[in-house]
Amino acid sequence: MHLIIIIFVAFIVLKTTTFGLRFWGGPFVNVAKVDARLVERLRSHVYKLAHDIGDRSVFNYEKLEETAEYIIEQFKSFGYDVELQDYTVSGKKVNNIIALKKGIKKPEEIIIVGAHYDTCFNPGADDNASAVAGLLELARFTYDKQTQRSIKFIAFVNEEPPFFKTERMGSRVYARAAKARADKIKAVLILEMIGYYPDKLFSQRYPPIYGLFYPNKGNFIGVIGNFSSWRLGRQIVSNFKEHTQFPIELAIAPSFVPGVDFSDHWSFWKEGYPAVMITDTGPYRNPYYHSGSDTCEKLNYESMAEVVNALSKVLDCHLGSE
Repeated sequence: MHLIIIIFVAFIVLKTTTFGLRFWGGPFVNVAKVDARLVERLRSHVYKLAHDIGDRSVFNYEKLEETAEYIIEQFKSFGYDVELQDYTVSGKKVNNIIALKKGIKKPEEIIIVGAHYDTCFNPGADDNASAVAGLLELARFTYDKQTQRSIKFIAFVNEEPPFFKTERMGSRVYARAAKARADKIKAVLILEMIGYYPDKLFSQRYPPIYGLFYPNKGNFIGVIGNFSSWRLGRQIVSNFKEHTQFPIELAIAPSFVPGVDFSDHWSFWKEGYPAVMITDTGPYRNPYYHSGSDTCEKLNYESMAEVVNALSKVLDCHLGSE
């Protein structure tokens, strides 16, 4: 009981001293000036993945392979060499897809941006075509920049059940191998559902207690981390705010809080790497989560574009390209 009280008090102090108490959430940001070409590229990626391909997993293997081919093709079209980390699940070969931008002065130091490309028996527009679209566009933005550190853009396989939080999860396979190689991973940014932004009162839900300290409108992007990743989370939020007024919230919490470790960042936490999840909060906001109604037209591509554009500036700060 004393430990729970200490954690709760520490959370309140961190929240109030760093970002201030917010009970209602600010006004929805006007994103009319967002790059229309970026909006359409994001829309096109999501449409291809969620509409043209649809359900994509080991249990719909041809669609999973078609998705992997699309991601590889996109990375190559930007100029990247692509590495495949393959392993076998249920007698089928699956792949993590890696695009590397090598740093100039500190190539041994690595930043990872990742998103999973499989679905949970549904079209998966928000979960997780939205994040794959963001991953691809961040890779596009970064290719022509000179960076001090190396960056890996990774599309992970097998994040969804029944592989979720098991040794067969794609990011778990990658993180274990990275630790075995003693990779110097300085930061991991996992994109997990970044497309759904309702602007209605009480459209945002939370685990118990947390709703007292965060907006009740689901019109923001969230950065979720554990206590070992709080510096990374704070830096991302600070850098993000320097480039946009789009609402962003940081939540630092222990893994036992429901949802805090529900994506590929968990795999990197297991190996001691600093990692955060960047998310629209999924099931705490999106009523179509893990259902056949998670379709393309439900997403807000203008808001997605604003988030992706700001995240590209965040990467510049971490990579030393600014």
